[in-house]
Amino acid sequence: MSSELTHNPGQFDEVIHIIDNARSRAMKAVNAELIQMYWSVGAYLSELCSASSFGDKIIDEVAAYIAQENPNIKGFNRRGLYRMKQFYETYKDDEFVTPLVTQISWTNHLLIMSGSKTAEERHFYMALCAKEHYSKRELERQIGTSVLRAFDDFRQEANA
Repeated sequence: MSSELTHNPGQFDEVIHIIDNARSRAMKAVNAELIQMYWSVGAYLSELCSASSFGDKIIDEVAAYIAQENPNIKGFNRRGLYRMKQFYETYKDDEFVTPLVTQISWTNHLLIMSGSKTAEERHFYMALCAKEHYSKRELERQIGTSVLRAFDDFRQEANA
């Protein structure tokens, strides 16, 4: 009698499916937490800059403080902090964004903010990105190509 187990091809595919689904959910949860953190840091910086007589220059001080107190932390230099502030200020009063904000990666948010001229255009790309699960490369391609025709259709539907 053989002690080897035999299995049919595809018999254990369910295990792979379970693993893939769990990893996907974990990545979404991590992304949502990161976006919430960037939002909170942006809100803090926005309030700090409003209250400061130096305005945005205080962001340099915050960046220097973070670098001194926790030099291993990455992405919280002046440029990163300013982007977080911009992210918060761009969307803080925008009700359309609330359900979508954590469904999109930080990189895609940065692309949408820099590649869109109007709130309508940002809304379009955010909805498209959330629905289609675009990578950075795909979103860049869409922003730079014929998606603008689809955006015009979206705008007309929204105004109808």
